[in-house]
Amino acid sequence: MRILGIDPGFAITGYSIIDYNGNKFNLIESGAIKTEAKTSFPLRLTKIYDDINMIINLYRPDAISVEELFFNQNTKTAINVAQARGVILTVGCKCNIPTYEYTPLQVKQAVAGYGRADKLQVQKMVKTILNIESLPKLDDITDSMAIGICHAHSAKFSEKL
Repeated sequence: MRILGIDPGFAITGYSIIDYNGNKFNLIESGAIKTEAKTSFPLRLTKIYDDINMIINLYRPDAISVEELFFNQNTKTAINVAQARGVILTVGCKCNIPTYEYTPLQVKQAVAGYGRADKLQVQKMVKTILNIESLPKLDDITDSMAIGICHAHSAKFSEKL
């Protein structure tokens, strides 16, 4: 199964392509879609749409795994991230790829075995599970890897895949 893991954002959207076969993980590609703050918001959303569409066409994932919105304090940021998530979900739907959403708690549980794991614990487990020497500098990319891993672990118990 090929999974496109996505950590949505409007400034930085992290993505990872992970192959999962026979309980083995292989990180194919990872990166970030970055939009400029001085660019109009509709153009930023369009860039996210276009880039996710390009990634899907290039890597042909079987499933898309997206983190659900975690709302803390900044309402404006939460609304903008929600709009970016909507664009991402729309691309998946238009490309006819099953798209799954996971809460931060579900991601931590699937990756670290503990839903209240801290960021460092999750990062160490991502590195171990994917058998990679180092993690990317951007947390958004590492988070997308964790979201992809979460789906692989969850898909084993899902009737949908």
